Amino acid sequence: MAGAGSATVSGAGTPVAGPAGRDIFAEGLLEFLRPAVQQLDSHVHAVRESQVELREQIDNLATELCRINEDQKVALDLDPYVKKLLNARRRVVLVNNILQNAQERLRRLNHSVAKETARRRAMLDSGVYPPGSPSK
Repeated sequence: MAGAGSATVSGAGTPVAGPAGRDIFAEGLLEFLRPAVQQLDSHVHAVRESQVELREQIDNLATELCRINEDQKVALDLDPYVKKLLNARRRVVLVNNILQNAQERLRRLNHSVAKETARRRAMLDSGVYPPGSPSK
């Protein structure tokens, strides 16, 4: 297995040495991971939407149970059920907040990777390398 500092091989089978090889590898890795990140992002978005819908349904059900409880002539104790629904709603909101934070971190990471890739591509195109990096 080749070490981290060794040359990589381009699509044509020719070795690409130095920073260009690392950048090609990084770009290829980014392109490999991009569909998975986008799919994960779309799934998180779908889950968040379904949780908002679930939260609305729980609110409607709790309101309806309270209305039924008030309208009943026979005293049915629906308070424990309403409390359970409100507890379930609280948990849904908590999970939704966690998903929202994870999605935001994923979005920031994706943005940072795209920005770094663009910066490196610009450096390669201009031929300017930062101090301490190996030259062509």
